[in-house]
Amino acid sequence: MKLNLPEQLTALAQKAPFPVYVVGGAVRDALAGLPATNDVDICAPADAEAFSALAKSCGLGVNGIYRNTGTVNLSAGDAKIEFTSFRSDMYRGDGHAPARVTFTSDMHTDASRRDFCCNAVYYDIQTGGICDPLGGIADIREKRLRTTRDARQVFAEDGLRLLRLARLAAQLGFTPDAACLAGARESARQIDTITAERIFAELQLILHADQKYGVRYAQYEGLKLLDATGVLERVLPELTAGRGLPQRADFHAYDVLEHSLRACRYADPRVRFSALLHDIGKPAAYRETGKYHGHDAIGEPIGRAVLQRLKAPLRLTETVCRMIALHMFDLDGKVREAKVRAFIVKNFDVYELLLLVKQADYAGCKDDTDLCPTIAKWEAIREAMVREGVPFTLKELAVKGDDLKDLLPARRIGETLQALLLRCAQGALQNRRDALLREAARLAAEKP
Repeated sequence: MKLNLPEQLTALAQKAPFPVYVVGGAVRDALAGLPATNDVDICAPADAEAFSALAKSCGLGVNGIYRNTGTVNLSAGDAKIEFTSFRSDMYRGDGHAPARVTFTSDMHTDASRRDFCCNAVYYDIQTGGICDPLGGIADIREKRLRTTRDARQVFAEDGLRLLRLARLAAQLGFTPDAACLAGARESARQIDTITAERIFAELQLILHADQKYGVRYAQYEGLKLLDATGVLERVLPELTAGRGLPQRADFHAYDVLEHSLRACRYADPRVRFSALLHDIGKPAAYRETGKYHGHDAIGEPIGRAVLQRLKAPLRLTETVCRMIALHMFDLDGKVREAKVRAFIVKNFDVYELLLLVKQADYAGCKDDTDLCPTIAKWEAIREAMVREGVPFTLKELAVKGDDLKDLLPARRIGETLQALLLRCAQGALQNRRDALLREAARLAAEKP
C-alpha cells in the first residue's frame, strides 16, 4: 500500500528511534481505494515533547502541543497532521473528551481506544508494513463498521461517536454490524451530553456525505441510520414527529417524516437543510387541526427554534426559514402570472435556492426526479421577464433614490422604489427613467 505523505514526515520516520505509524482514515481510505485527503493522523509509542522536537528538526511545523493527551498538531505545506502518543482513554460518559489518559507502548491497547476497527489499521512509515491488531482490513474489504470493543461501551464513552457512526457509514457506504447497531440504539441518550455546536457540525457533514467520496444518496442513508439508532429523535424531535403522519396518496407515497428524508435525498447540496426541514410545521399543524393547511407559516418559527438550538449560523438560519415559509407558494400551479412575477422579484435573492427546494420537495413525494411542473411554469415566466427587460432588483431599476428626492419625503423613497419595481415586474410599467418618474410623481400626489 502506498500513501502520499509529505517528505518531511517520511524523513521523520526514518530518523525516529521508534516506529511512526499512520492510522485512521488515511490508511482506511488507501486500503479501500478511496481518494487521499490532506489530513493525516499519526501515532507512535513516544511522548509529545520528544516527538515535537523531532518534528521541528525535520522541517515540520509544530502548531500546538497538548501534553495531557499526548497530542501534537503539525503541518507540512497543505497537509494537516495530528500526532498522538499510544494511549488508553477513560471517559466519564458526560462529554466528548476523555477524563483521563494513560500512555502505553502497546499497539493493541492504543487500537482498542479507537471507535471502529476499520480506523485501527496502522501503516509503518519506515518499513511500509501494515499492522492490523483488530481485524480492520477485513472490515474495510467487507465494507463493515464494527466497534473496537463492546459497542455499548464505545458509544457510552463518547456520544459524538453516534453521529460519527452515521457519517462514516454514509460517506464510505459501509454498514454497521448487528452488535454496533444495537449498541448505538442502547446508547442513543448519550447524544444529550454533546454540545449543540458539535452536533450541528456533524449533521452538516452527514447532509453532505455524498460529496466526500461520491456515494450516491449518502446523506439519505446517514439520516436513516440516525433514525434507526434513535439519535435523530433526540436531535430533531420536531422532524421525527412526522413519523406515521399520513399524506394524500395521490400526491405522496410516504408519511411526513419519510417524505422529508427523501426530499433531502434528492436535494441539491446547497439546500439540504432547507429540504430536510421544509415540512417541519406539518406535525404541529396536524395536531392543531387534523390537516396540514398553513404548515409553511407554522413551520417557519419552528425551524428557527430548531436551528437556534443547534447554534446554526445566522445566515443559514434565515435562508432555511425563508425556504420553509415560501415553499408552498403556487403549489398547484394555478397562481396568476402577475402574482408569480411579483413573487419572483420580491424573492429574487433566494429564487434559485427556492427552485432547488421545490424540486427536492417534488422528487421526495413519489421519487419522481422529472422537472417539477411549477418550476417549468416559473422559469417560463422569468425568461419572458428577461426578454422584456424587466428589472429584478432595485439596482437594475432605471431610477435611484436620489432621483426621487424632489418628489417624495425621504421616509417614502424606499417603499416607492419597491412599488415601481413590482409594477415593472407585473408589466404595468416599463423600466424607463421618464416612465418611472411619472409614476413616482403620481404616487406622490396620491399619498402626500
